[in-house]
Amino acid sequence: MTKAKGIRRIISAGKYSIQGLKSAFINEAAFRQEFFSFIVAYIIVMVVDFSIYERILLLGSVGFVMIVELINSAIECIVDRISTEYNELSGRAKDYGSAAVFLSILLALSLWVYLFACHFFPET
Repeated sequence: MTKAKGIRRIISAGKYSIQGLKSAFINEAAFRQEFFSFIVAYIIVMVVDFSIYERILLLGSVGFVMIVELINSAIECIVDRISTEYNELSGRAKDYGSAAVFLSILLALSLWVYLFACHFFPET
């Protein structure tokens, strides 16, 4: 069997990506929460008079959290596939993934607080 090339490879990759997003939505509660947070964030940035750059930063920060969550979920799947028995290295891998999600959430929250503060409480 030969590997797909060119546009067929891109189409196949797109199908696998959509399949991964569907699986994450079905199987990962945290991803669903972040997805719905993105919807709420989208509504907020369209209602409040932010610049296009602020909108990109705000939505991008929530999107970044979703990306990191997908990577964390992939790490957890791989670790659980190897063994569900406790192992210090497996525990660390999961903890590192969780820490990455936590830091991405802190980054997003910091950006949201800062831009809202600048927008609603400009220096006078």
